[in-house]
Amino acid sequence: MQSLIAVIGGAGRTGVIITRRLLQEGHQVRVISRDPQRAVLPSGVEKHRADVRYTDTLVPALRGCSGIVFTVEPGTADSGPSSPETTVYDGVRNVLAAATDGGQRPRMVLVSQIFVTRREHPMNAYGRLLDWRLRGEDEVRASGLPYTVVRPSWLTDSDVAGSRVRLEQHDRGDGWVSRKSVAEACVQSLRLPAAGGTTFELYNEPGAEPTDWSPLFAQLIPDRVPAYLGPVH
Repeated sequence: MQSLIAVIGGAGRTGVIITRRLLQEGHQVRVISRDPQRAVLPSGVEKHRADVRYTDTLVPALRGCSGIVFTVEPGTADSGPSSPETTVYDGVRNVLAAATDGGQRPRMVLVSQIFVTRREHPMNAYGRLLDWRLRGEDEVRASGLPYTVVRPSWLTDSDVAGSRVRLEQHDRGDGWVSRKSVAEACVQSLRLPAAGGTTFELYNEPGAEPTDWSPLFAQLIPDRVPAYLGPVH
């Protein structure tokens, strides 16, 4: 059995796929959710009820985890407990604080989205969603933890755009990506050193799905932050 990985938001549609893939890789998986019973999860998964808006609920949930995948769906209210500020900015900060409680240094994979640098996009009218997504990313990059920031393009439940994966940087593209490919990007980001300290956008295109993600990660330019400290074992 490999390390214990927490999937925050693991009861969501993408989170469940991430959880299954991590189990296939031999990891112990702890699903952290406000309502972990709402999803049909594989046997053997630990379920932990916690809320990213409250740090005190996260400390016991993250204790002993060597890796974390944050895949929380943001709220869209302008303010309050269901706002993007509360869910994907304060939520990220609370996770980082809880994850490092007691001197832990887990590997962090943050699932964000494309267009976070495009403040003029209509999506930003929903509680400044894009602004707060980007600020959450910045908190991860500045945390000093080993990390990867994954920015999926528009999500689909199937391979309608193809199975080949294309990684880009600088948030200039557009397109579609399957939840399956997003889950695979998270799993591979935990295990491959070349993904460390990077931020990238993720798209599908016609062609076969990759069998080796190392060349995809090798083309990425690292963020200007402290160096990656190694894969999760």
